[in-house]
Amino acid sequence: MFELLIGLRYTRAKRRNGFISFIQLISIAGIGLGVAALIIVLSVMNGFQEEVRNRILGMASHITITGPGSALGNWQAAAQTAEQNPHVKGTAPYVLGQGLFTNGSQVKGVLVRGIEPAQEPKVSEITDKMLVGSAADLRANEFSVILGWNLAQELGVTMGDKVTLITPQGQVTPAGLIPRLRQFEIVGIFKADYYPYDANLALIHLSDAQKLYRTGDAVTGVRVKLDDLFQARQVAREINRSLPELIVADWSQENPSYFRAVEIEKRMMFIILTLIVAVAAFNLVSTLVMVVTDKQADIAILRTLGASPASIMKIFLVQGAMSGVIGTASGVAGGVLVALNIGTIVPFIERLIGSQILSADVYLITELPSKVISSDVISIGVISLLLALLATLYPSWRASRVNPAEALRYE
Repeated sequence: MFELLIGLRYTRAKRRNGFISFIQLISIAGIGLGVAALIIVLSVMNGFQEEVRNRILGMASHITITGPGSALGNWQAAAQTAEQNPHVKGTAPYVLGQGLFTNGSQVKGVLVRGIEPAQEPKVSEITDKMLVGSAADLRANEFSVILGWNLAQELGVTMGDKVTLITPQGQVTPAGLIPRLRQFEIVGIFKADYYPYDANLALIHLSDAQKLYRTGDAVTGVRVKLDDLFQARQVAREINRSLPELIVADWSQENPSYFRAVEIEKRMMFIILTLIVAVAAFNLVSTLVMVVTDKQADIAILRTLGASPASIMKIFLVQGAMSGVIGTASGVAGGVLVALNIGTIVPFIERLIGSQILSADVYLITELPSKVISSDVISIGVISLLLALLATLYPSWRASRVNPAEALRYE
């Protein structure tokens, strides 16, 4: 196709007017920067979403089974029913309560979780999160506790120290309602790298929790771990059909506002940054209009040699599309390169500015994660190319409407 050859030649040729070449370079650079920014932002959001989800589920559970009154009596039967599902890898009971830990003048509100040390590793990564001690050190009737490392720092305690737990359930005495207090010995400290757990979670033995919160033989519920967390909703429905009298919830239902907010934010960022790419792509309109004006004599000569208006239009479509291809390709390459090395780039910037970009108590994590998804990169590249091609339609149509006689009158 001679239109393709001439269009590619026009793309490489030097302009008589250097300003046109400068404007074209700016347009290509704008497309590249927009595409790179879109890839980097989406990759960081993908990485953030996956990282936080994994850290939440590392200490939480894929599915929870609870009773209608926040108490599950025959939890063994519920666990056995859940384990019959082929996707279930393990189950473990738990008792959940709130309280205040005190150490001298230090007071901290906490979420207390009673666990069965032998079964807990089946549903959480507690054994991999321990800095000191072990989950096996929690023994019944010894009233020992494992704290998150931020919680231990705030209370100013370490291994072997004792802390006092005050529970909301009080004791009625002739002097009135007195809070229930119990002293616990610290036998372990974990670090989940997820601030809400590290600063607010304490683990005690299941039987101690049952005594402390007066649940008897009942538990709060049963935690379930699956071989694929993305099957949680379907598996929860299947378990619920077998246990219709109980409440079965998956991880997305327990954290609905967070995951919905991240998904909405990701979509909005995609739309906003796509508009930036669109603005850069439509800069090609002004570039090609100036190119058409500059090449009117060439257009007239091609028309007199027999080129049709459609051929002239194709020539400038090729030229504009090549600018879009170059900008998109450079943006994809740069964006993917930065996204894959974001873990090195961000610490370097933090050292330069002398401060931490991500605060753990605000952003939940301290390191900026990144996950490049090929489908995102492909869709961004296709959208950028389509926008660039759309921007070339009007200038190319204007070129096809050039009158040879008028164009050559003053040549």
